[in-house]
Amino acid sequence: MRGISRRALLAAGVGGGLVTACGSNTGRGGGSGPALSQWYHQYGEAGTQQAVQRYAAAYKKADVGVQWRPGDYDQQTAAALLTDSGPDVFEGSPTLDQVQGGQVVDLTDLLDGVRDDFNPAVLTPKTYEGKIWGIPQVIDMQLLYYRKSLLADAGVEPPTTLDALVDAAGKLTSSKVKGLFLGNDGGAGVLGGTPLYAAGLRLVTDHGKVGFDDPTAARTLGKLHRLHADKSLLLGAPADWSDPSAFLQGLTAMQWSGLWALPQVQKELGDDFGVLPFPKDGAHGRPSVPVGAYGAAVSARSRHKEAAKAYVKWLWVERADYQEDFALSYGFHIPARISLAKKATKLRSGAAADAVRFTTEYGYAQPLLWTPASQTAYQDALSRIIRSGASPESELRAVVRKVSAELDRVKKKSS
Repeated sequence: MRGISRRALLAAGVGGGLVTACGSNTGRGGGSGPALSQWYHQYGEAGTQQAVQRYAAAYKKADVGVQWRPGDYDQQTAAALLTDSGPDVFEGSPTLDQVQGGQVVDLTDLLDGVRDDFNPAVLTPKTYEGKIWGIPQVIDMQLLYYRKSLLADAGVEPPTTLDALVDAAGKLTSSKVKGLFLGNDGGAGVLGGTPLYAAGLRLVTDHGKVGFDDPTAARTLGKLHRLHADKSLLLGAPADWSDPSAFLQGLTAMQWSGLWALPQVQKELGDDFGVLPFPKDGAHGRPSVPVGAYGAAVSARSRHKEAAKAYVKWLWVERADYQEDFALSYGFHIPARISLAKKATKLRSGAAADAVRFTTEYGYAQPLLWTPASQTAYQDALSRIIRSGASPESELRAVVRKVSAELDRVKKKSS
């Protein structure tokens, strides 16, 4: 799953030509109830498709047909939700427009008695006006990998502040190795709001206001340009940030990547690596870890809404064994349920245990009110700050105006 950056840039609905059936229809359940269609995006991990087909076949109260959807899944889903031929149950992150437009079903009652067991970092973005619109399936997260031996040789401690990260990247840079890899664009695409949260700020406040209209934001983002100016960032790597190959090949001493890379890193480097959250900045800052999760949702166009809800509850609330299997037997993800994450054997030691702790203590997800328009405005400004040395103050003033107008727009739509 490479999902956080993709989910941050959810596409708008497209024409109906993309909603024709594709992928596999196997894995139908043996139930005698209504026929339900369930959509998943195309996972890269071997065995995942067979697993979700097995789950569907085990359900006896409906005949569940699994569709594996290659291509631009988010666009396909957005288009399908506007038709009568879309899925009953689908994997995704319902957008604010889909919630406000009545395209998805309220699933709040499915979590009665267990709501507190779902990690709030991934449940909150699926919650709007107190109602839950998607049941989180797993947690994906990003974190900082560092090579212990390279840091030790350079006399560098694992950085716990942004200033220390900038300094460490410079000290670790040589003619053959760069200090830090944040992606081939210098970090604008993957970091998103992470530095703001590390400074003690937010993208959107609980009251629906811009959460970074503060001089602290400009100070923090300005430090990211120093990484670029010092030439301590790896740029033009053969593979981008989501792939750990640059780190494994020794092209960089530190790399921002995802939890999914951990098994490969561990296999190739043994104990010669550690993981960290994005380091805090300033007196009011705290470490920051971006998390994301697709969830199970129900289309409002479904002719069998109650049956679809019952299936979602069975699979993603009641069947803890399937939830753990889905998270850890194929790829490497954290179960969305706090209790499952704590007891999962693969997550109880070493870097994996650190990752679980990071999500619990420092995890944040993009809020539902953070729309694609806001994301684009902010990310474009961040790119200019990092790569071109544009003024953080003036760039952020313009972003604050655009995001504030966008928040006003979506709030008016809901009133």
